[in-house]
Amino acid sequence: MLAGHLLVKSLIEQGVDTTFGVPGESYLAVLDGLYDVQNQIRLITTRNEGGAAFMAEAYGKLTGKPGICMVTRGPGATNASIGVHTAMQNSTPMILFVGQIGRDMRDREAFQEIDYKAFFGTVAKWVTEIDNPDRIPEIIARAFHTALSGRPGPVVIALPEDMLTSDTQHLPAPCIKITEPAPAPEALLAAVDLLSTAKKPLIVVGGGGWTEAGRDNLISWAEANDLPIATAFRYQDLMDNTNPQFIGEAGIGMWPQMKQRIIDADVIFALNIRFGESFTDGWTLLDVPNAKQKIIHAHISDRELGKIYQPDVAIHASPNQLLKALLKTKLTPNWAAWRKEARAVYEKMLPARPQTGAVDMAAVCDYLRENLDDNAIITNGAGNFAIWAGKHLSYTRNQRYIGPQSGAMGAGLPSAIAAKAVEPNTQVVCFAGDGDFQMNGQELGTSAQEGLYPITLILNNSMYGTIRAHQEGRYADRISGTKIVNPDFVKLAESYGIHGEKVTETNQFAAAFERAKASPTGAIIELIIDEQDITPFRTMDEIKKG
Repeated sequence: MLAGHLLVKSLIEQGVDTTFGVPGESYLAVLDGLYDVQNQIRLITTRNEGGAAFMAEAYGKLTGKPGICMVTRGPGATNASIGVHTAMQNSTPMILFVGQIGRDMRDREAFQEIDYKAFFGTVAKWVTEIDNPDRIPEIIARAFHTALSGRPGPVVIALPEDMLTSDTQHLPAPCIKITEPAPAPEALLAAVDLLSTAKKPLIVVGGGGWTEAGRDNLISWAEANDLPIATAFRYQDLMDNTNPQFIGEAGIGMWPQMKQRIIDADVIFALNIRFGESFTDGWTLLDVPNAKQKIIHAHISDRELGKIYQPDVAIHASPNQLLKALLKTKLTPNWAAWRKEARAVYEKMLPARPQTGAVDMAAVCDYLRENLDDNAIITNGAGNFAIWAGKHLSYTRNQRYIGPQSGAMGAGLPSAIAAKAVEPNTQVVCFAGDGDFQMNGQELGTSAQEGLYPITLILNNSMYGTIRAHQEGRYADRISGTKIVNPDFVKLAESYGIHGEKVTETNQFAAAFERAKASPTGAIIELIIDEQDITPFRTMDEIKKG
């Protein structure tokens, strides 16, 4: 068979049912192979490779299987790089296939030639090229194993055009199986002993590789031991936010009370998180490399242990295997007041302060907390607007949240479309800023073509609000480059056959959202936000006043 067809059969053997991408002449043989298996693999054709890569990343996060993205050489690959970087920072399994120039053209700066190992080497777990068609089964199996094992992440595979049109007699490799590392008994015992000495413990959870059973066991372990659980940046859906054990998100823009809780904790159990700048507030809340707090660090990847902070106890284990083991242990809680105080702060801060503009996003979030479906999926891109979804919604056990830890603008809409591909009958709501939306707004075409219709809330303040906020704080009266002129988002939605509405007053939102829920084409709801409401952050003076 053609090598391109063997590649497709290998994907089917690994359980692939969906792929995202933009067609290219460099991998026509793969597209031809996909033609024969349309009932097994759904090819979702996007409008930009960046949108396709974001969709693959979201698919990977929602399913736990590698999201598959296919793009052409050169510009196609560079466009897709934003999704690869996002998958790496999100710890999401993903495989990017890139059509490549012919093998006989290398190193001549051929049309659209790129050295993919050099280009993607620092943002992917593994980058390779398949030069021999007979090695397709081997390399595909290794790619899936690499994307899924340890800390999940992206793999990039270049496919020379002439290789794909070569003949091969080989057959696909069997579906790979992943073994999760379990905690060493002595490390588990040391962690339990240290945690038992705590009076002010803090459990912070995050990272990739979680299963549904792992999330359930996290709740059970927290309840059994009255533990305060915080989540790392954009991992709020790992823990039921309505559960009394949940005390908030410890990420970018974290409330000052959460920063103080990190400082005051005597034992921090960092469960599958990386010690990045968001949790540590730029590595200032914990002394590097040895924190004053006692640190238990457990991670699915041994490469994260001792990477920045030297832990008192290090555990190399997947979160699922670790929590299964922790449920068999027993702590004697001595921190009830500490946990209750933290929960009370979270409940007080969850409703945002009222905004001054005609559309009050605090009230919008209040409405959404009460009216979102119990299994809704929320997505967002990057910008201050994302604080609303990240800080002022409350995620129940069956709700999911997808946001880029990489701070990538434009991720929200593609992620929402991918979520509808995974769960077509589930309510999907995307939060987008006006600038953020226009990074990938063309994917409304994908939405219309594929019949994948989320509800998108566009917060329109006619500016790049995050940068404006920084400007006004540091360069007052010297505003430069942050004003933007926008299209009529309602008419834009309608041009794609999608329901569109504009909300100019808070009291219009509830009815607009209900109409969006009833619309067979989802909706774009444009929210006109006052320029003064650039950010929902509370000032220190406001916090001190309660």
